[in-house]
Amino acid sequence: MVAIKSSGGASRLNKKTRNTYLVVIFVMLMWGINVSALKVIVENFMPITITSLRILTAGLVVFIILTFTKLVRLPKNKEWFYVVGGSIFSVVMHHYFLASGLTMTSATNAGLILGMGPVLTVIFATIILKRKPTILQFIGFILGFIGVSFTVLAGNGGLNTINIGDFYILLAILAQALSFIVIKQAAETMDPRLLTGYMLVIGSIVLFLISLGTEPKGIASLGNVDYSIWLVFLFSAIIATGVGHMTYNYAISQLGPAETSIFLNLNTFFSLIGAAIFLNEAILFSHFIGLIFIVSGVIFGSGGLEAWMIQRRRKHIFKKR
Repeated sequence: MVAIKSSGGASRLNKKTRNTYLVVIFVMLMWGINVSALKVIVENFMPITITSLRILTAGLVVFIILTFTKLVRLPKNKEWFYVVGGSIFSVVMHHYFLASGLTMTSATNAGLILGMGPVLTVIFATIILKRKPTILQFIGFILGFIGVSFTVLAGNGGLNTINIGDFYILLAILAQALSFIVIKQAAETMDPRLLTGYMLVIGSIVLFLISLGTEPKGIASLGNVDYSIWLVFLFSAIIATGVGHMTYNYAISQLGPAETSIFLNLNTFFSLIGAAIFLNEAILFSHFIGLIFIVSGVIFGSGGLEAWMIQRRRKHIFKKR
């Protein structure tokens, strides 16, 4: 929830918060399109091998950006714990199960399941960080969950379409939700953008070592692929994974893990749009009904509605004076 101390300070803080909201929405658009991009990538390469290369590329891009902003430094003492923990949850587990799951399910199903992230994040934030959502935020998470659930059950034929690939995607979002808690705790002493760079590089190395055992021909699969697939790879690595994760993780430190994660519900709708445009997957009327709940959930769950109500109340009191 956004705190407001004074009318002047509220204006400045609200402007900063609104800008953060807009940036996160743009990241959700990129991540939604990235679901289709990943579907294309894992169908043309060995999934774990190409995922490790994609994430390494993203990590290097993050460090290049941070070098220009003079934010690069070595982690200190306890910070290594967060770097390793974040690498395991946010990179190794999340991307391993995401890449594997996408080879066995549709981009539409994957995007819908990923939309469960906010509910899982608020559960972990409540249990681990002892941060209980406000009533309006809780309503927002429920609305978002209803939107995702409605779209999955009504739009994709119900539970009959669930398969092992969907289960892998669920494990991927569970790992990512846990990583948001790690990032929030690490942000107390370490810039989350720098943390992102370390997580991506270390996680990509671990994934590559895993691929050597699970995909012996993974390196060979990198050849004889059309250049257009490599363009999709570069978009996914640089924009969606590198810049996207760096920006989103910074937003977590500004808004909080639960408040930021509610925007993941938008990822659900954007992934549907991307799947329809790039993969010719169907969008049904029920998806748009789900979108109404999802957007409502974002408005309530992000804390934006509460901030607006507080600002209106303060203005009303100020006019009376």
